[in-house]
Amino acid sequence: MGIKLNRPVNVEILFEVFLVLYLFRITTSYEQPANFVFGDSLVDVGNNNYIASLSKANYPPFGIDFGRPTGRFTNGRTIVDIIGHEMGVDSTPPYLAPTTVLPVIMKGVNYASGAGGILNLTGKLFGDRINFDAQLDNFANTRQDIISSIGVPATLNLFNRSIFSVTMGSNDFINNYLAPAVLIYETNLASPELFVITLVSKFREQLTRLYNLGARKIIVTNVGPIGCIPSQRDTNPAAGDSCVTFPNQLAQLFNMLLKVLIAELNSNLKGSMFVYADVYHILEDMLNNYTEYGFENPWTSCCFMAGRFGGLIPCSPTSSICEDRSKYVFWDPWHPTDAANVVIAKRLLDGDHNDIFPMNVRQLIQLLI
Repeated sequence: MGIKLNRPVNVEILFEVFLVLYLFRITTSYEQPANFVFGDSLVDVGNNNYIASLSKANYPPFGIDFGRPTGRFTNGRTIVDIIGHEMGVDSTPPYLAPTTVLPVIMKGVNYASGAGGILNLTGKLFGDRINFDAQLDNFANTRQDIISSIGVPATLNLFNRSIFSVTMGSNDFINNYLAPAVLIYETNLASPELFVITLVSKFREQLTRLYNLGARKIIVTNVGPIGCIPSQRDTNPAAGDSCVTFPNQLAQLFNMLLKVLIAELNSNLKGSMFVYADVYHILEDMLNNYTEYGFENPWTSCCFMAGRFGGLIPCSPTSSICEDRSKYVFWDPWHPTDAANVVIAKRLLDGDHNDIFPMNVRQLIQLLI
């Protein structure tokens, strides 16, 4: 015998109950922090594969230790790949990949682009690139997609738990201020101090916009010792065996003002935790004490074509490749190897205040906002 109902079922109430249960299941299934990545070729995982850019890494020998070329500008993993794995999430997919849609975006998205910079002018020699302003526009699109799926409160809750990282600034020097004058970059005409002040002012606006879009736990990576990369060494032979002084001075000035900016943002933006990742210090330590980290060659690119340090011609299928990539700090004229990225990532994850301030990445993940 069936059960007889004494009153008719209210279909609207039943639908609302099922909807609440469904949304609860969606929002509770993403307790793992998502990983949203902004930056340049140091953390690009393939966005430039989808644009008309000369800055690409989707061909051999890139990815030789990753299993295949993916658009990562190294032989293996990027720093954010390694940190993401420690967070318990898969490699964060490129925003422009056609498969980067719901529900994938709930776990994070990578917006980084090779040749991208803080300034929109940066990297124009390479054609298309996604500068930081455009990356923020893309994140705003992702944000709206998530809101359309789970609503505003659940989206903001997701963002409160998420880690946002920004790796920007190197190209604003390498592919802008330090670029040959023949490229007619207007910013070449500014004094170093004025250029850096302009750069930091623009960065302030962009990081504030990221906060206004819902980001709360934000890692900001400073500019590394760019005067030590193979491309700068080979284009400035007068430096001899030393790193090139002027690019490093530019990076140090930018980093000094950036550290002040991070403190300012933490004071002024309620509920935020901006973290200053001192990659300059970490890489400088690696280069000065390379044997302690298991490296044998801290000067020359592993993917080598021309120049004393292998820094004159980009990595290509016709380049010579070092046999043991784990012994090299630099993969190509500009980028670290997987082995170097592992050292940097571990120092950011668990380092002290000399590496990352005011807390390391593992502490930031556990921080309740």
